[in-house]
Amino acid sequence: MTSTNKPPGIPTTLFPFLSVKNGASAVEFYTTAFGAAVAARFDGQDGKLMAQLFIEGAEFWVGDEEPEFGNYSPESIGGNPVRLILTVSDPDAVFARAVEAGATQICPVTTEESWKIGKLKDPFGHIWEIGHPLHEA
Repeated sequence: MTSTNKPPGIPTTLFPFLSVKNGASAVEFYTTAFGAAVAARFDGQDGKLMAQLFIEGAEFWVGDEEPEFGNYSPESIGGNPVRLILTVSDPDAVFARAVEAGATQICPVTTEESWKIGKLKDPFGHIWEIGHPLHEA
């Protein structure tokens, strides 16, 4: 069923919001590891942070967990039911930079089926698959 309640000119989008235990450290990691640019950063009086980030046009948000609102980090719940797939032109370089910045390799970058891809866990418990699809010439 298609919704018709959307104002005209508003694109449909979906942005992940990553809850973490230390928002400031997460922003630093994502800018270093993935080359993310901070578009907006909100530092609350309670010391909690929320930031809007872009990796080459791909938007995501990160913020300190807020259990009172049902937002828990993977560390608090003992895992993460969601994987993020980051498509980049040079997965080897991005993967290596992420590991150097503190991510844990789960699977190295390899060619599988129709993808060149690797999997890692960032220092905040989020699982990232970094790669790109392979296209026939």
